[in-house]
Amino acid sequence: MIRRRTTLAATAAILATPLVARPTQAQAGWRASIRELRLGVSSAENERDAIARQQPFQDYIQRSLGVPLRVFRATDYAGVVEALRGGNIEFARFGPAAYALAHRVMGDGVVPYARDRDAAGATGYHSVVFVRADSPHRRIEDLAGKSFAFADPNSASGFAFPSYFLRRAGFDPARHFSRTGFSGSHEQSVIAVLNGTYDAAATFWSNEERGNIQRMIEKGMIQPGTTRIVWTSPQIPNSPWVMRGDLPADLRRDWAEAVFAMPERDPEAFRVASSGAAGLVPTTHADYLDVIAVVGDNLQRRRQRGS
Repeated sequence: MIRRRTTLAATAAILATPLVARPTQAQAGWRASIRELRLGVSSAENERDAIARQQPFQDYIQRSLGVPLRVFRATDYAGVVEALRGGNIEFARFGPAAYALAHRVMGDGVVPYARDRDAAGATGYHSVVFVRADSPHRRIEDLAGKSFAFADPNSASGFAFPSYFLRRAGFDPARHFSRTGFSGSHEQSVIAVLNGTYDAAATFWSNEERGNIQRMIEKGMIQPGTTRIVWTSPQIPNSPWVMRGDLPADLRRDWAEAVFAMPERDPEAFRVASSGAAGLVPTTHADYLDVIAVVGDNLQRRRQRGS
């Protein structure tokens, strides 16, 4: 059983569902038994912004498939996995480490089918460690004995990759830092560093234009030039779009076709929903084997320390 906060923030996170056209007889198929679709999302953003970001995608899917779509945001990464496993949602978007968790508890019951591509063709991103711009610390070595914030235990860039690769480089977070903690989200990690609660933290970064810090600047949450990156991880495959493996084959086909067509059919909806990605590429379980290995190693070490 996943021992995390798994309740969906349904009251605040259900997007208003406008009326959609009733499907024709020729469109029936899966629509004969499924009258509503449900998407679960985990997000680095605060709840209000995360919900608003999904509205254009919700509108697009409803126009494309002709059935209502409800969008849920879970209170944490594991919440979306639990909702998917429990059959409370059909589709989800979550991070690579959350996918590793989903595959561990669902096996082939969770199917990744797409991931974002940026304008340069890259389909991955990085974990970065950052400090305040006025901090004297410029390398991981300088952070010995300092405090450090992770985002969430099921975040690839906010925990799994920095924990694993810092340890491999000789900087075991449990020993290198004076204390570590989980901020609860990527945005909270940035705020915690800027207000002095932590000396450094980990978050996600794709390139000079896309990343958590850049998005917070765009939203006016922080000022430009207030942070500085001191470490960058190897590349992480972009977050997968996933579906349940037990869904009707024609539903899985229709949903995937609509999603892959979105960058061309409704580029603005795709831009908002994907935080500025340029397009999508097909993805499979094999693309996340390295992430699964990293998450598995971290989990084993945490269990050993707890025993």
